[in-house]
Amino acid sequence: MTIAAYTVTDPIAEHGEGPVWSSRWGGLRWVDMLAGDVLALDADGGVRRRHAGALAAVVRPRVSGGYVVAAERELLLSDSDDLDAPLRSLGEAWTDPAIRMNEGGCDPDGRFYIGSMAYDATPGRGSFYMAGPGGELRVVLPEVTISNGFDFSPDGSLAYYADTGTGRVDVLDYTPDGGLSGRRPFAVIDPAQGAPDGLTVDAEGGVWVALWQGGAVHRYDAGGRLDAVVTLPVRKVTAVAFGGDGLDRLFVTTSALDVDRGEQPAAGALFAADPGVRGRPVLPADL
Repeated sequence: MTIAAYTVTDPIAEHGEGPVWSSRWGGLRWVDMLAGDVLALDADGGVRRRHAGALAAVVRPRVSGGYVVAAERELLLSDSDDLDAPLRSLGEAWTDPAIRMNEGGCDPDGRFYIGSMAYDATPGRGSFYMAGPGGELRVVLPEVTISNGFDFSPDGSLAYYADTGTGRVDVLDYTPDGGLSGRRPFAVIDPAQGAPDGLTVDAEGGVWVALWQGGAVHRYDAGGRLDAVVTLPVRKVTAVAFGGDGLDRLFVTTSALDVDRGEQPAAGALFAADPGVRGRPVLPADL
């Protein structure tokens, strides 16, 4: 099945990433990562923007209210859902200026995970971390290259994870006490079709994967079989999330990094598609 995406905004982001729908926010938020900004889509289609720091990699709602932003090398917390609420730092996670945060998410028990990568994408320089209650980070997966999409099956027993450098999406087992284990391949992407970036899992267990340099989003069923493709008019597709009141719209972020806007004038826009399946509510962070 092929589904065409349509534009929701103008090409307003340099490097759009990490869309998240929360009913508490009244809609969608995402990041313009390398600009260090969190963006919010208003009901009238307008976009608000707040600056968080040198980089904004991830935004997620918090269980207790407010939200968390993964910045360049630190986690920032707001105690209010208001986009412009003050942010406080939980402290610098590392000091190496060559390494930055990149994509993340939460498990069904509220633990927040954040990946990292080298600015120059050196293989193996990144890690995948789990944050403790005070923001301290513990390595879950070492020696990753570009830590990207992360989400869970509807029953919470499986986690899906993409290290873009591997060219595949992996699946891991998850238990509340044991955490993540048993990493193994789930879906391998032909390099000619792009590289796996952000991902989300729908209510039926299908895994939707944004394809960097692929101009598309792939859906894989729970067995890893490709069964739907969302096509876009831009190549650098970065991340996906379900939203709308019924969680039945698939929002897709895109990047304009090193893109000739004469050839791809919509690069950096937010897109959406109507996939005929519903998503799941976002998993909030217990931070």
